[in-house]
Amino acid sequence: MVAPAQESPPRPLGLLAELTHRCPLGCPYCSNPLDLDARADELDTATWARVMREAAALGVLQVHLSGGEPGARRDLEHIVAAAREAGLYTNLITAGVGISTARLAALAAAGLDHVQVSIQDSEAASADCIAGYDGAFARKRALAGDVVRLKLPLTVNAVIHRANIERVGAMIDLALALGAGRVEIAHAQYYGWALKNRAALMPAREQVGRAIAVVEAMRETHRGAIVIDSVVPDYYARYPKPCVGGWGRRSLNVTPSGVVLPCHAAATIPGLDFWNVREYALADIWTSSPAFNAFRGTDWMVEPCASCARRSVDFGGCRCQALALTGDARAADPVCHLSPHHAGLAELARSDADAAYVYRRI
Repeated sequence: MVAPAQESPPRPLGLLAELTHRCPLGCPYCSNPLDLDARADELDTATWARVMREAAALGVLQVHLSGGEPGARRDLEHIVAAAREAGLYTNLITAGVGISTARLAALAAAGLDHVQVSIQDSEAASADCIAGYDGAFARKRALAGDVVRLKLPLTVNAVIHRANIERVGAMIDLALALGAGRVEIAHAQYYGWALKNRAALMPAREQVGRAIAVVEAMRETHRGAIVIDSVVPDYYARYPKPCVGGWGRRSLNVTPSGVVLPCHAAATIPGLDFWNVREYALADIWTSSPAFNAFRGTDWMVEPCASCARRSVDFGGCRCQALALTGDARAADPVCHLSPHHAGLAELARSDADAAYVYRRI
């Protein structure tokens, strides 16, 4: 499975720093792995500071501070300061629960550049049910207000699935009301806890079609007032998206315990050797680790990808999705209409609408 890189890889632009898997919310669509890292296994402050310096030297421009809930780290201000000192643009991805007004001000003083707050729905009761946390909706609104008062750029992230897809327009209206400059309409991606909850989350094709029409109409209506980013859900696309810009081409993830991954779910692929920042420099991991070179470029491909004119456009799609849907990480992503497994995707949407959530918990 491991193929050596044929040329020097491009420099990565983004680093996802998963500081902790601890989180007060239990969102059933969370992309974190089912086996969550324990607090005792988390990297310490000094190691994260080194990772920031090495990321900047490697060419990374921005770091997304994520989790879990990064606010669960008592040293978050120090990590933000280390990223700023390294010259990185810092984006805090937060659930909005557990970060007080005073702490947000301290983070801004440490050099925080941007805040991304997730919302689960436009209606409080539904939002709290999806999050598995009473009062989460109100806390998110309060934090968003603090972000705007501190004059930090605000992005609202709305993960779309069966329970909230009919209110996608109301969620865009909420983002506008909160003062966000950007809203991400992020259809659930079926990895981690979302894959475990797929039967309860996946909307029907008709629902997706209506939601896309609403988003496009609101994009025109609010052009200049807010940026609306939205991508067609993978399972209803004609062609796959290049996984994070192509495996090992544009970004890298560092898990709470220091394992470096090409994407969120890469650790689900058996047989890959993932290196850890406790043992290797980030540059060595990027250029030389077996996991990053396993699906980098196009040499690893089998048909129909190997001879496809789009092979250097989408790079075969998502390896983790191919594994989850076909059992083979080398297979053509079933999202692609050219994949022999594409027809089976339609059956996945005909799932039990009454399936109960399995909440994400440590």
